[in-house]
Amino acid sequence: MSSGLRRTLFAVLAIATIFCSTLTAQAADKITVASVSWTGVTIKSEIAVSVLKSLGYKAENKVFSVPITYTALSTGDADVFFGNWMPSMANIANKFFESGKVIKYVANMPGAKYTLAVPTFCAEAGLKDFSDIAKFGDKLDWKIYGIEPGNDGNMIIQDMIDKNMFGLGKFKLVASSEVAMLSEVQAYAKNHKWIVFLGWAPHSMNERIDMTYLTGSTDETFGGNNGTATVWTNIRKGLEQDNPNVAKLFKNMQFPVSMMNQIMTTVHKDKSIGFTKAGLLWLKANPEMYEKWLDGVTTADSKPGAAAFKAYLDSKV
Repeated sequence: MSSGLRRTLFAVLAIATIFCSTLTAQAADKITVASVSWTGVTIKSEIAVSVLKSLGYKAENKVFSVPITYTALSTGDADVFFGNWMPSMANIANKFFESGKVIKYVANMPGAKYTLAVPTFCAEAGLKDFSDIAKFGDKLDWKIYGIEPGNDGNMIIQDMIDKNMFGLGKFKLVASSEVAMLSEVQAYAKNHKWIVFLGWAPHSMNERIDMTYLTGSTDETFGGNNGTATVWTNIRKGLEQDNPNVAKLFKNMQFPVSMMNQIMTTVHKDKSIGFTKAGLLWLKANPEMYEKWLDGVTTADSKPGAAAFKAYLDSKV
């Protein structure tokens, strides 16, 4: 091989290496948060995007259904999901965890709630447990209200109906959106009409509606502890290796139920504020939270993370 040809090949290889390194760096600096259209998950996702941007990353929040979220994580089209409610999502999520394509990672909110609920006047009249629902079928118009199609909660409700669990075989699942369902519940409660619906905490519904969670959930439904849930942060396979700094941030991020209830209540009282600003306002008033999140975390160019986020907060709220 001539020296000229060797020099040409060396130059081509050098350019290719630089190009690939640039692409890798760009990929590492771009973080996609997968979200679903639930208030709590949206708030957590938008807060995470703000923190990532303050650290110098290109971050975006993409909204999917729950099944598509797991497909996106498994293919690398999303990096993180803050809304894995367990055990209710087990029927969707476990196969991805078992394959190793999605990492369960860390619990970000223990002590949550996810199960069926009723207006409190219904509970006071005797509808207190899953086994009571069918007794009041006529009052309930033989309907159970869920949220968006494909949601894990809806799947559990439909499975209960299909298998005639608790005598629910005659019932129909009404699939809707979170906003539409809660609007319906509020209207029913105000007019003293009976309704069974999918409820969860944290959420401002717990402040806005005089509601009672039903007992009687089993391991086949919303979990054996009356629907008490743990919410997990899931990440795609390889994120810890590709971007350990961002993975460290995600491991540190905890969202206590009290924090989320306060943010949601702020948004409900003043809808002009929006989820992102409400979250940032809460963090500005509670700096000890973001200081814990950013412990050991740096900016994309290796500067102190907490200082960068504080400056970002000061510029935004």
